[in-house]
Amino acid sequence: MTDTETADVVRALLDCYPDFPTEGVVFRDLTPVFASGPAFRAVVEDLLAPFLGRFDVVAGVEARGFLLASAVAFATGTGVLAVRKAGKLPGTVLTEHYGLEYAQDSLQLAPGRLPAGTRVLLLDDVLATGGSLTAASRLIAGAGYTLTGIGVVLELGALPGRSVLGPLGVDVHATLTL
Repeated sequence: MTDTETADVVRALLDCYPDFPTEGVVFRDLTPVFASGPAFRAVVEDLLAPFLGRFDVVAGVEARGFLLASAVAFATGTGVLAVRKAGKLPGTVLTEHYGLEYAQDSLQLAPGRLPAGTRVLLLDDVLATGGSLTAASRLIAGAGYTLTGIGVVLELGALPGRSVLGPLGVDVHATLTL
C-alpha cells in the first residue's frame, strides 16, 4: 500500500468524539484502524519504512504506542521498550512530567534494560501538543539511549507538536496529518 493509500485508510476508519475527555477536545480514536488487520498492517509498514535499519529497539508510549511498538518490533526482530504512565513500573525509574491538551501527566522508564547508546525508535498513536513524546524522548536520553526517530499514526497539524519536537533533531513521521 502506498503512503497515500495508507493515510486514506486511516482517515476512513478514524472515529472522532467531540468534547471527550473534556469539553472542547475532539478525541481521535484509532482503535478501528487497529481492529482492521489490513489497515493495521499498512500502518505498521508505514511507520517502519522511513526508519528501517536505523534502530535497535522500539519504544512505545502507554497505551496505544505499545500496540504499534510491539508490531514494529515483531516485524523487525527487535525488542520493545515500554514507556509507562507513572506508578506502573517497580524498582528504580526515571520520571518526566508533561502537559496534555487538557491535563498534566507523567511518564516513567526503567533504566538499565539496554546497553548505553542503544538506538531507539519512538512510536505513539497521536502527535498533538508534543508533550508526551518530548517527555518520552527525555526519558530515553536520560537512560543513556539514542533516539533515532519518532513515528505516529496521526498528527494534529493545528497543534504545535511537530515544532515542539523539532529541537530533538530527529525525523518525525506521521502516517496521516489532519
